[in-house]
Amino acid sequence: MRDSCKVSIVLLLVLINGVFGDNPYRFFTWKITYGDIYPLGVKQQGIMINGQFPGPHIDAVTNDNIIISVFNYLKEPFLISWNGVQQRKNSWQDGVIGTTCPIPPGKNFTYIIQVKDQIGSFYYFPSLAFHKAAGAFGAIRVWSRPRIPVPFPSPDGDFWLLAGDWYKTNHYVLRRLLEAGRNLPMPDGVLINGRGWGGNTFTVQPGKTYRFRISNVGVATSLNFRIQGHTMKLIEVEGSHTVQNIYTSLDVHLGQSYSVLVTANKAPQDYYIVISSRFTRRVLTTTAILHYSNSRRGVSGPIPNGPTLNIASSLFQARTIKRNLTASGPRPNPQGSYHYGLIKPARTIILANSAPWINGKQRYAVNGASFVAPDTPLKLADYFKIPGVFNLGSIPTSPSGGNGGYLQSSVMAANFREYIEIVFQNWENSIQSWHISGYSFFVVGMDGGQWTQGSRAKYNLRDAVSRSTVQVYPRAWTAIYIALDNVGMWNIRSESWARQYLGQQFYLRVYTSSTSYRDEYPPPKNALMCGRARGRHTRPF
Repeated sequence: MRDSCKVSIVLLLVLINGVFGDNPYRFFTWKITYGDIYPLGVKQQGIMINGQFPGPHIDAVTNDNIIISVFNYLKEPFLISWNGVQQRKNSWQDGVIGTTCPIPPGKNFTYIIQVKDQIGSFYYFPSLAFHKAAGAFGAIRVWSRPRIPVPFPSPDGDFWLLAGDWYKTNHYVLRRLLEAGRNLPMPDGVLINGRGWGGNTFTVQPGKTYRFRISNVGVATSLNFRIQGHTMKLIEVEGSHTVQNIYTSLDVHLGQSYSVLVTANKAPQDYYIVISSRFTRRVLTTTAILHYSNSRRGVSGPIPNGPTLNIASSLFQARTIKRNLTASGPRPNPQGSYHYGLIKPARTIILANSAPWINGKQRYAVNGASFVAPDTPLKLADYFKIPGVFNLGSIPTSPSGGNGGYLQSSVMAANFREYIEIVFQNWENSIQSWHISGYSFFVVGMDGGQWTQGSRAKYNLRDAVSRSTVQVYPRAWTAIYIALDNVGMWNIRSESWARQYLGQQFYLRVYTSSTSYRDEYPPPKNALMCGRARGRHTRPF
């Protein structure tokens, strides 16, 4: 009863401040616990939500308000982040160490999130302490409002595939390996919705068309998705409706989400759904079953092969993924009405990943800066003007060219409504995957080698896909355009979780001198206070 009262008070305060308006509310109560799981046939200690692994799905409609009261029954602090949910004007709710105090053991925190002007497929995950390798992830599905046209007929069913690599080793052992400066071993397998080989069956009616939403929730490897004997029509990527190309297989890199349509138009039997690792010498494979409702035959024949080490085919596929300019997004106006290619960027930021050794241990860095978590969330330190937590400019806007690195709670300065070009430069032999919280950006180009100003001649300035997570191929670059229209402290990170954990991330402070709620919401009344912000008060009411 006490917790229900707290939620009611929080909601009342939200409404008084006019933060979320009159859009519908959806309420959730989540209990975070340890539990025994057997995803690869070996007993492990997993992290569960309400006793579920993976956690419960979240279904919402554009602009809905999602109220999630999270109770932490673990023995260590815990946070949940919301991959791809933009948290408009509200980085307080992003659920990463730079914005939010962790939920202490035995305590709770209520997230108040609005899926403002968004549609599509996303997921949530635990952001601290390598918890992501133990579970507590789940799907987020944001439906279009009833009167907004969708560029495909309503599917006859909607399936989620939360796919990812998996270790039989418990997450705290993996964490200790990283903290000792050692690399992680190869994952032991791949899961679909928390289960291994043949652990899921998706039943379809002959002649019907189904939507499959695929998210790579793993920690280490890119994946390839395919269905035996069937083709897939791509329709959505992380909230953007796409040109509806046909694929026989689809690469899904770390942190990415895709939606495809699959029609059950083959002979009535069972077929393999296959997910395998990409760019790994030893290929990890798992399967599920596509079951025709009138089938009397099980799966047969060899499992369809997928691409393995070939980079060129993946790069070619990535370039074919384009934005549907005539389709509506979360609003009725066509997605192509925003002419991103006609806007000249105010500046260019070049971000180069590296793997330096610092103090005798393996670390990872961006432009030489290897991120270390501060004792106080950066957003709280910024709001309360607490000195000594971070310095703007503690990470350069381009690489210095050296091979070394340094430890830093790195924050880069940016201005509200600035339009910028970001180039991700990868000189390592491994594929990279980058995520920017709070935003969707246009992937205007990618290619091998060194990016130069001449590379802009190859940019797609008309129908590049807009998304929040993008891959950078080995010894290659990827360029994006991004409009900084969301004030806050936003995490730019590697989706390779070992690299993120050991420093390949930083925060972008998108700043305005305005104190208007039209530009940024105030800290939530229920905000946890920790570190040097302990004892502070968010606002007087």
